[in-house]
Order: sequence, then C-alpha cells, then structure tokens
Amino acid sequence: MSATTVLARKWRPKTFAQLAGQEHVVRALSNALTQNRLHHAYLFTGTRGVGKTSIARIFAKSLNCATGITATPCGECSACLEIDSGRFIDLIELDAASNTGIDNMREVLDNAQYLPTSARFKVYIIDEVHMLSKQAFNSMLKTLEEPPGHVKFILATTDPQKIPVTVLSRCLQFNLKQLPPALIAAHLKYVLEQEQIVFDIAAINLLARAAQGSMRDALSLLDQAIAYSAGEVEEAVVHTMLGAIDRGYLFDLLEALHEQNGAGILEIADRMSARSLAFDTALQELATLLHRIALSQTIPQAIADDEPERERLLELARVFTAEEMQLYYQIAIHGRDEIELAPDEYAGFTMTLLRMLAFAPSKKVTAKPMLDAPAAQLQPGTRPVVANGNAVPASPSDDQKKSALSIQSSSGTIVSGGQPEWGSLLTQLNVQGMAQQLAKHCVMDNFSDRQITLRLSQEHKQLQTKAATEKLQAALTAYFAKPIKLNIVLGDSVSETPAVMEKRSKHLKQQQASDSIAHDRFVREAQTELGADLIQESIKPIQ
Repeated sequence: MSATTVLARKWRPKTFAQLAGQEHVVRALSNALTQNRLHHAYLFTGTRGVGKTSIARIFAKSLNCATGITATPCGECSACLEIDSGRFIDLIELDAASNTGIDNMREVLDNAQYLPTSARFKVYIIDEVHMLSKQAFNSMLKTLEEPPGHVKFILATTDPQKIPVTVLSRCLQFNLKQLPPALIAAHLKYVLEQEQIVFDIAAINLLARAAQGSMRDALSLLDQAIAYSAGEVEEAVVHTMLGAIDRGYLFDLLEALHEQNGAGILEIADRMSARSLAFDTALQELATLLHRIALSQTIPQAIADDEPERERLLELARVFTAEEMQLYYQIAIHGRDEIELAPDEYAGFTMTLLRMLAFAPSKKVTAKPMLDAPAAQLQPGTRPVVANGNAVPASPSDDQKKSALSIQSSSGTIVSGGQPEWGSLLTQLNVQGMAQQLAKHCVMDNFSDRQITLRLSQEHKQLQTKAATEKLQAALTAYFAKPIKLNIVLGDSVSETPAVMEKRSKHLKQQQASDSIAHDRFVREAQTELGADLIQESIKPIQ
C-alpha cells in the first residue's frame, strides 16, 4: 500500500462494475447510456460514503469516453485518465457547503454557456447542493429550465428535503441506500487480500458494523485498524480501537438469562463495568445479537457457514423461543431509550437485564395474573400462587365473591362488573405519558387469554390516540410475556376508573392532612397567641 494513498481513495471504484452495491442506480444509468436517453440533470441522494460522488465521476467518464457514450468507459483514453486523476478541465466539481452564495453560482452558470474545451459534455458535479442559498437556487433554476445541450448537471445531497421543489422537479432523482454490513465486510475482505494484509474475519465484521452503511467510513476505519495493529487486523485490536463490546459478554448474558441465573447476569455486568465498557453501546449490540438470533430461528441459512459466531447463534436459537426473542429485543430497545433517564448507565443496563429476567415466559411470577388460566378458575380478586412449581388460583374470600359479579361467556372470556384489578395491574405496567393517562381513564370490560378490552368514556375519547394505544398494548404484551391484543371501546361505565379513584384518594389525603394540621396543638397555640393565619394552600399530605 502506498504510504501517501489512503484506502478510501486507492480503492475508489472507477467503473460501474467495481461499485459495491447500488445496483438499482447502476442499472438505470447503464440503460440510459446504452440507449442514449440522457437527461440534462441528475440528483443523487443518500447518507455519506454510499457512493454519490463516485457514481457521478463514473457517469462523467461514460459521457466523455473516447469510445463514445457508453456504460463501460475504457479507462485508458485521455478523458478517462484525466477524470480519474481530477485534472479533466470540462468536469467542474463544486462543494456547495463552501460556495453557497449567488456570486459563486452565477460564475459557474456563466461559464456553462460556453462549449466544452475538448470533451463531448461539460459536466458539473455539485456536492451538498442543499447548502446553496435561495438566490443561488433561483439562479440555477433558470439554467435547468433551458439547459444548453452540451451541459450535464449532477447534484448530490444528504438532505434532499432542503432542495426547492422547483429544482427537484427538473432532475432525475436516484436514492442511494446504506450498504448492508455483509456487503461492506465482503469488500473489506477483498481489499485486504489484494493488499496482502493478514486479518481476522471477526475483526472485519466489527468494522463493517461500525461503518453504519458507509463504504468510505469502512475503508477509513480499516486504514486506522491497520495502523493501530502494526500491519495486521485482529479482532482484539479492533475491539479496543472502536471501544466495541466483546460479544462474548453478550452471549454469556443470554446463556445466564436462559438459565434464569440472576446472580450470573449481575456478575457479567460487573465484569463489563470493571473494563469501563459503554453500556449504551452494549444494549445496541445486544439488540443486534437478538435480531440475528431471531433471524437464524426463521432463516438458518441467513447465517453464513464461515460466520465465527454461527454455532453459538444457532444454539441460542434452539434454546430460546421466537416469542422470547421478540420480547427481549423490545426490552433492549426500550432500555437503550431510557438509559439516559437512569441514575447511571450501570443501573440502566442492569435494570434492563433484570426486566428480561422478570418477564421471561419460563419464569413463574406470582404477582401477575395468569391470563392463560381457564376463565372459570380466575375470578376477580384472586391471585395465582405457586404450588409444586405450578401456578394455581387462590380461593377468593366471601367478601371478594360479593364485591364482584362475574360470568363466563361461551368464548371463555370473563365479563365482570367493576373489576378493581385494572387499577392494580396499571401500577405494575411500564407505561408513561399519554399512554398512562389513557389507561387511567379506562375500566376493564373483559379479558381472555390474549385479549384485553377496556372501556373509555366519551368525555375522554381524545386520549385514544394511535400512539398511546400502541404503547399501552406494548406494555401489556411485555408484562404478560405474550402478544396481547388491546381493544378500547367508547361508552360510560358504572365502575370507577383508576383516575377517579386516584383523585378521590388524593382528596382524602389532603383532607386528612388539613384536619391534622388544624387540630395540631402547636398550630392552635400559634393562632391564639400570635394571631397567626393558616395558609391552606401550603398544606401538603406526606406521600
């Protein structure tokens, strides 16, 4: 490898065939070149490092190759060689981020009127075009409306939303996709083989994931890894360089989770903490691992034969159910969203793991209702208890029998008048914001194995938004560790909602606090002897 040429430049594709990915764009441009059906302006959109500028330069060569307009430029004529080296006089590249003003654009467009010096077309590549000012866009628009036949515009941007519609409508638009890690890893492997550099497949996979869809970033990281490891790309070195999580920890965590080994889970988390690993990144990597396990459960052939982690992935895919993977993935995603709200990252990370442990379908938890118990066995006011390892309902007391009327429908659904259990269940759900407000203003109509129906009064129907309903359903699904369908019907109910009960409870506590203060001997003496006034608004009940 040349000491002065970084890999991202050295391995920049020079033909469409060398381009990694973006087949949909390559196919469309190749057909246009082959059939000579050319537009005067093209817009390439996509995140950084996915090939926008590379495709633009290859397209410029295809337009000006000495062999004619072609999808396969020769790469040997003066036009091809000069474009590759950045010396082609009729290829004008402009960075709109540093040339935003009307004066810069007017100068460019004034020159566009002149014929090419030696080429077939004068090609303008304007990168980050969304950075142009409004006046510059207006100036460009005049040229795009009546373009000279010898000019082609190729615009590139990471933010097409900021480009005026009048400009967008005059361009052929191509959206370049982020590259999948597997494709990036394959290209990095090819580059290293050509460079004759020793590497670990696991290290390449780490770099591919860290690049987040950008081939340019992947090659830059590879350059860094080669320098960091003195010529060899090893997994341990790349882990250290990236500050990445050793996936061995994550595999061990999942095995401890399968064994319901809470002490083992915390011991692994403590080892990670001792190494000062980023727990936010750990949750991200854990979610990725859970996704791969779920994928291998459904499509085992999606895991490559040479995948270093293949055996451990397939083993976990066998011992966990598909429902568990979906549940743990959801908990990991929510845990990462909430980690900034935790007292510290360690607490947020371990709480997420403990939540997985608590909600594990194989775990017998006595504090939550068993929705899949026969309806006749689960009367309102009962709690399941564990006997000989099996959950069975406790017998309701006579008072409980009197306090709730229940009938069993032919579908096995319990329909109950005034079920107080909804308020108790709500206190155990991980739900906040609008979803919590929606839940508080409902009463439970009925529940069955996988369905819960709530009743919401008409006066609070504005709380029934799609987002709030979906969040409440997700919380119920996570709590019961199985898919729960939530139905919400509108209508009045004779039962009190948790919101009403909460309001009455607060009022009662406030009244008790006020009475306690009013009858306090010290307060009464202060009022009598000092003429003090009691400020009622200042009285707050002790929580």
